[in-house]
Amino acid sequence: MARPRRLRLSPPYLKRVWLEAGPDFDASQYPFCLPMFRDGYFELKFEAPITIIVGENGIGKSTLLEGLAVLAGFDEGGGGPGYRAVDHSRAVETGGGVLANALKASWLPRIAQGWFFRAESFFSVARYLDEMQSDCANFLSHSHGEGFMRFFEERCERPGIFIFDEPESALSPNRQFDFLRMLSRIRAQDRSQVIIATHSPILMAMPGAVLLRMRPHGLEQVALEDTEHFQITREFMRSPHEFVSMMLDA
Repeated sequence: MARPRRLRLSPPYLKRVWLEAGPDFDASQYPFCLPMFRDGYFELKFEAPITIIVGENGIGKSTLLEGLAVLAGFDEGGGGPGYRAVDHSRAVETGGGVLANALKASWLPRIAQGWFFRAESFFSVARYLDEMQSDCANFLSHSHGEGFMRFFEERCERPGIFIFDEPESALSPNRQFDFLRMLSRIRAQDRSQVIIATHSPILMAMPGAVLLRMRPHGLEQVALEDTEHFQITREFMRSPHEFVSMMLDA
């Protein structure tokens, strides 16, 4: 296997993406009907090696990450360059590939190394790697969370761009701190860019990461304490039983 070329510049490598609405742009069709794309303008700048995106369900986080993954040369179903581990023949069009066709990107440098992780397709990708008897095979013999972490740690030893869609899905709180420690090692190596969409306040607290909140008008930088995720978790921790009762009665 050829060794990845040494990256001489520090991340972020993907500097900026923006929507370039062509003559076929139709704001009534998915994904362009999502509020942040509807007016035909969208821009996202990356200013740190680790970018974390938060927001409510259904607002477009996963679709955006799929579009970024396709721009980076990955399959929108998950995987790395050259992998097509997910069967798309029965899949409903998610919109990531469509969005990628309308996005433009600025890279420095342009890289083709890394991985797109989707929690919902992890087992398809892991099974593909096991069947191909890759160097990092045998993921499925571990528990869900252990398989995730083994996969993360093996893949992220290599330089590149890594896109994670809700990596906390199979991770206990303790395992989420293992994930943060892995991110710290990646940042210390200064050769990889990481983009994460998450609902976990633990992951949002990653030191040195840029935290962006997705809202209908687009993305804005936000402090952890100002996110709805943090505020709800804080209120729950103050008085768990009373808070749950209140929310159930709402």
